[in-house]
Parts: sequence; structure tokens; C-alpha cells
Amino acid sequence: MSQHDKHDCGCGEYQQVSRRNFMRVGGSMAIAAAMPGWLPRVAFADSHAADRDVIVSIFLRGGVDSLTMCVPFNEQSYYSLRPTIAIPPPDANSSDKATALDDNFGFPQDMTALMDAYDSGDLLVVHACGLENPTRSHFEAMHFMEVGEGNPGTRFTGWLGRHLQSTAPTLEAAVLRAVGIGYGMPRTLVGGPESLAVSDLADFGLDGDFRTEQGRMQALAAMYEPYSDPLKTAAGNTLQTIDLLQQINFDGYKPKGKAKYPETDFGYALKTTAALIKADIGVEAIAIDLEGWDTHEEQGSANGYMASLMRDLSRTLAAFHKDMWASNRSDVATMCMTEFGRNAFENGSRGTDHGHGALMLAMGGSVTGGRVLTEWPGLQKKDLYDGQDLEITIDYRNVINEILSKRAGNTTPKELFPDKGFKPKDLGVIA
Repeated sequence: MSQHDKHDCGCGEYQQVSRRNFMRVGGSMAIAAAMPGWLPRVAFADSHAADRDVIVSIFLRGGVDSLTMCVPFNEQSYYSLRPTIAIPPPDANSSDKATALDDNFGFPQDMTALMDAYDSGDLLVVHACGLENPTRSHFEAMHFMEVGEGNPGTRFTGWLGRHLQSTAPTLEAAVLRAVGIGYGMPRTLVGGPESLAVSDLADFGLDGDFRTEQGRMQALAAMYEPYSDPLKTAAGNTLQTIDLLQQINFDGYKPKGKAKYPETDFGYALKTTAALIKADIGVEAIAIDLEGWDTHEEQGSANGYMASLMRDLSRTLAAFHKDMWASNRSDVATMCMTEFGRNAFENGSRGTDHGHGALMLAMGGSVTGGRVLTEWPGLQKKDLYDGQDLEITIDYRNVINEILSKRAGNTTPKELFPDKGFKPKDLGVIA
């Protein structure tokens, strides 16, 4: 069983009024009432700010094989370079065949959960994209992608953190503008004001006996009251964040539109993300990791390891899409990216080694989806980067910049991506 099965089993009444939820919600109300006057009071918004999208950034760590995730089935070189791991074309007599997205590209079977989002025009596939840098190091490539510059430098803030720095909050009194779901702050969010790393949104608070939590919260508030800023404000925001998150019924959250999130860590993370967005407490950005894409051996494009990763990704994103749209929340823009792609050819272990060009997925109500956006470079030997990889023809920062400038209120591309080599280009990602 998944470690999160406990959140989804049991009768509806138990989910809504479990002992854990009762103590959490009831306790947080008592804590809020007992807090001193200097602590900021933040209420839930009456309605969401539909003029700006909430940004959900998903990093697929390990280097996704983009030629499997979006199959160039009209490229004969694809099949000659991958004699055992290629996905068959749509007209093949095989249960593993690709499902056509257009005349040139298709999804493998384990990505087809996203066909509804694609067909409705809400999902865009951006192929042969990435960040120009010759590194094949995971560590370096992730750093460059999350910082948003292709040349080694001294910048350590993330592009999403800089976005929050350069825009006013959607909710003036918000104490929490961004969340990184995990045990550490994703570099993408580093530098962002009112940003917090949380491993489990449903279990954020003080460790220890719940019966003494109220007293300990009051003691902490009293302890920091005499101090001046920034310490006093930081302490107040932390306590208020605990209060706010404990008022959201993550454990009993019911998705709309009959959406069913997979019982996996990623499914749970995006399910709680949906609950957080709908709570309207001023959160503007959520960053999530989905790891494991380093497929050097026995890749399993159709029935193995990578297939299971794609299945988790596509079914979770499909549930999130269905949930948001049924809730009239088209004001959410989701982006999936990875540090680099894989070699165009398979290796001797029926896997793929570190490559160059990759892909992105963009999903949202304002995304001009239902298509594969690419300046396709080809897979013949002469077309390959360094003689072995898919070339990069689209700078991934243009996708991000267009979404943030047109849908998230960012009017400062030079603050967002200060790299002198970056020149913003409109790709028509947003209508």
C-alpha cells in the first residue's frame, strides 16, 4: 500500500470528522483566538483572483527521455536508433503503439490519460526544448534550469522565487505566497518572499503531543513578541501559516468532477495542492518534484519502469485537470520540465544515457494547447547535437516567461531571467 493510503480509506463520515482532523481544526481555532494582537490576522479570501494564474511547477528529476514521452513516429531514424525500446507508430499492429497527437508525434499508451486535456485544448507539448549548456551532469543541469541561466555564475535564486520578488501578492495580507512540497526548498523557489518547504501539507505544525500544542504556540508567540523585525514578522508568519494550513481539511478533501488521484506520493502531492489552491489563502506558486527519470538500464518504455513513471505523471495531471475544471478553476497554469533529455540512441542495456534536448508540458485554461509546439531539428546523424542527442531549438525560458507575463502579472523579464544571453520571444503559448 502507498504511504498515503490512510488518507483515502474509510467511510466518508470518518474522513470528514476523524479524530485527527477534529483536533487539528478545532485546535487551530483555539490557537488563533489565543494569539496576541501583534500577530497578523489573515482570513480566507472571499473569491479567487481570476486575473492571475496560480503557478504549479513540476520538475521531473533525472532527465526525461522526451523521445519516448512524445514519440516522433514519422522519423525513420527514431526506429533505427532504438531497435528495442522505440514506441511503435499509431498504425502498427501492437497494443503498445503510440496514440497520434498530430501527423508527426504521439503519446505512448501510458501518457494517454492526458488525451482529454489535450483534445480540449488545455495541454501543450513543447518538444526539442531546454537550456543551452553542454553539461551532462544532473547537478549542474538542474541548477541551471532552476536558476534560469545557461552560463555558470554566482546567481542562486530561482526563477519562480524572482517572479514572486518582482510582483505584488495577489492577497495583500498573505503570509504564505509559495510552497515547495518536499523536505527542502526547491531551488526554483529560492529567494521568493513568504515561501515555505512543507513535506506534507496535511501534517504541518509543531511536533509533540497535540494536547500541549496550543500552549506551545502561545509560548512561542509570547517569546517573539518583544523582538523587532525581521525576526518578529518571520515568527508571526510562521505561526499564522500553521494556523491557516491546519484549517484546511486536506485529509477529507473531495475532488470535483469525479477526479481520482493515484494513490502515489505524486498523486497525493497534487491532490493536496488542489485543496490548497481552492482554499484561497493567497498562495500563488507551488513547486513539486517527481523523481526517478534517470533510465540508463532496462528503460521499459512501453511496459517497464519508465512506463510506470509516465502512468503516474499522466494520471495525476489528468485528475488535477479534471478537478480544477470541474471547480471552475481555469486560473491555474501547470508546467512540467526536466534538466535534460536522453541520447537519441539506446545503449547496450536497453536504456538511454544523459542527453540534451527535452520537452515541456504546459497545462491551463489560457494555454493554447491541443498541439505539439516545436521547431523540429530531426534525428538524422547530421541533425543531432554532439552527434548523439536531440538538438534544442526552443529556449524553455520563453515558455515560462510568456506564462508569467501574460497570466501571472510579471512585467519584468529581465528580473525573471537576468542572463544577458536571453532574449524573450513570444511563442504563442498563451492565447
